[in-house]
Amino acid sequence: MDTNKSSAQVHEITMVEAVTLALAHEMRVDESVVLLGEDIGPNGGVFRATLGLREEFGFKRVMDTPLAETLIAGMAIGMAGHGLRPVAEIQFMGFIYACMEHLVSHASRIRNRTRGRVTCPIVLRAPFGGGIHAPEHHSESTEALFAHVPGLRVVIPSSPVRAYGLLLAAIRCNDPVLFLEPKRIYRIERQMVQDHGEALPLDTCFTLRQGDDITLVSWGASIMETLMAAEQLSEQGIECEVLDLATIKPMDFNTILKSVKHTGRCCIVHEACRSFGVGAEIAAGLAEHALLELKAPVKRVTGFDTIMPYFKNEQYYLPSEQDIVAECLELMTF
Repeated sequence: MDTNKSSAQVHEITMVEAVTLALAHEMRVDESVVLLGEDIGPNGGVFRATLGLREEFGFKRVMDTPLAETLIAGMAIGMAGHGLRPVAEIQFMGFIYACMEHLVSHASRIRNRTRGRVTCPIVLRAPFGGGIHAPEHHSESTEALFAHVPGLRVVIPSSPVRAYGLLLAAIRCNDPVLFLEPKRIYRIERQMVQDHGEALPLDTCFTLRQGDDITLVSWGASIMETLMAAEQLSEQGIECEVLDLATIKPMDFNTILKSVKHTGRCCIVHEACRSFGVGAEIAAGLAEHALLELKAPVKRVTGFDTIMPYFKNEQYYLPSEQDIVAECLELMTF
């Protein structure tokens, strides 16, 4: 492992470039890391997240597969059972359901099934979420489905820095990890990312902004609107604490609880549909553990209980900065 941080290069890059950087770093230091997926070789994947990796690491470590998600998941689990650390790419989350049998019945329970003798260190990467005017099955945000599977980690970065650090952690994790990349913000901002090989912790919330009045909890692309709403509310004298959930499962609920006990108010923002979601889980936890500290009911700003609409109506489905501000103003006047 390269621990020479002083000589590590610093790159001003987008989130998708941070994914490439993390993959390349880990493949250089760990020969057991291999990539597989549709068109990830010479084409670099549908969003070019693996661009240039075939040329550097060869076809034995960067493998193009047929258009068959079930095969990709099954191959990854088989590879992990033989000592490799496969990172598989599913082109869009809407096509990941073919992998469910392998994820639920095999990858997530191998450790338990073998009483700890065998683990399944695979990462399934998938672009997810709306906002790029894609057709049906290309804008899914169904992280709650997978968060319900015991033994499966679900991780969602929201910036280039966190994409780099969390992907390194996911690859090094001995449990199967579903790594969901919010494609709406793949190229929306650049950050300085140091290629030092230092992973960020999984299962940890990141506090992006301090505040005393309202706790805003979000993840993925919705972090962008959440931060803009916090800025707008600050101009009105309302200071929000913004938490990036980052790891959906296992959830760092203690950080949320501590923040809400401090502010007394909470608004959860996600673009997934409203019912039976991760936001509902957080709200239930706060009702159970912080009821007497709450100054107002927990609010949720979410997508709708329907299939993501086509691009003409996409803007009405996704939570907006104005939606978040409106709910927060209600919280303050409750």
